This record gives sequence, structure tokens and C-alpha cells, in this order.
Amino acid sequence: MTRAARHLSARVSEFCRCKLMEAALADGGMTWTEERIALLTKLWSEGLSASQIAAELGGGMSRNAVLGKAHRLGLVRHETKGPSTPRPPKPPRPLDASASAEPLVRQAPPSVPVVVSEPPAAQPAGTPPEQKVTAPLSKKVTIMELRETMCRFPLGDPTTPEFRFCGAQASTGLPYCTHHAQIAYVPAAERKRLRA
Repeated sequence: MTRAARHLSARVSEFCRCKLMEAALADGGMTWTEERIALLTKLWSEGLSASQIAAELGGGMSRNAVLGKAHRLGLVRHETKGPSTPRPPKPPRPLDASASAEPLVRQAPPSVPVVVSEPPAAQPAGTPPEQKVTAPLSKKVTIMELRETMCRFPLGDPTTPEFRFCGAQASTGLPYCTHHAQIAYVPAAERKRLRA
């Protein structure tokens, strides 16, 4: 058999396979005839679901086949739902006796300045020496007691119940007091020196 004959034979067998498939689908009722399309359009406009339409069309028609054909035909649902009724608000949860009581706020002793005297570190050339800052006595407040003007520097292990925040008066524009700002913010020149 020549090459051309083999090619022709392959094309003929492919054509026959396609025709057999079409015939099988037609026998199974899977093709969209004019009558089925008209019935689909009518049932769709009546508001039936795709599953209900597939059952009406029969012949093994699937819901997805109905949806696909409706989409290709450009059919649009004209659902007229009434105005939705708003959900009633959930009833408030009953409060425990312990939760309803006002939380006790501990009064911290007034902050007493503590002078920190560390030996000055060798300053790189060109950087001004740090000023001595007095570390305020931390008020040690919980997250619930923390306010906008308080120092947010963490004290202790966050996984323990003893974890608190500093709570001293924060510097303007910073979340920390002056003492904790010096700990939290390392100047760029100092960072470069520490990396080297």
C-alpha cells in the first residue's frame, strides 16, 4: 500500500468514526433539534430549572447540556424575586456574671525616673554621642489598658499571662517612650557598624 493510500484510508476511517458517533448521539437523543431548542426556550422562559428542563427533554440530557445550550442561545433568566425580607437581628448573648462586671483596672504606682548609667560605647567618628536618658518606671499595662499616648514596648514573653506593655508616656509621633525608642530604633550608622 502506498503512502497516499494509507493516508486516504486513515481519513476515511476517521470520517466513518465521526458519522457513527453522530448517529449514536442522534439515537440517544443528544442532538439539539429545532423542536428541542424550541422546548428548551419555552421551558426556560417559564422559569424551570436546568435540571427540570433536562428531565422534560429526556433522552439522557444533562443539566450541564441544558445550561450550555441556553448560554449559547443567549437565553436570560427574568427572575422576579420579591423584595428580600431582612433577617431579624440575632438576640444578644446572655452575659456571664463575671463578664458583666466592670473589669478592675489596677492603679500603677506613679512612675519614678531611673537613671541608666552605662559606660559609653566607642562612637564612630562623625556621630554625635547619645544623651543619657532616664528610663521611666514601666506601668506594666495589659493590652486592654493600653491607650494611644502610652508606650507600647513589650515586656516579657507574649505567651505568658505576665506579659505586659511599658505604658509610660510615649514620645510625640512614636509608639514608645524615649528610653524604649532608643532600644527599638538603632541609627543607620550604628547598624552598619554592627554588621561589619
